[in-house]
Amino acid sequence: MSKKGKEKNTKNKAKHTKLMSRKINKLRDEKLTRKERLKAIIKKAQEEKRKQE
Repeated sequence: MSKKGKEKNTKNKAKHTKLMSRKINKLRDEKLTRKERLKAIIKKAQEEKRKQE
């Protein structure tokens, strides 16, 4: 049987979900920026290598 009265913990759960999604999005963005930086560094190194040859 379901409980009667006020719903338990719904505000807290919503807040937690919001914070966790914010954290996940932040980590995803950081991962993408790292990949882009690495690609730029690799590209620059390859260009310098070609110039030396």
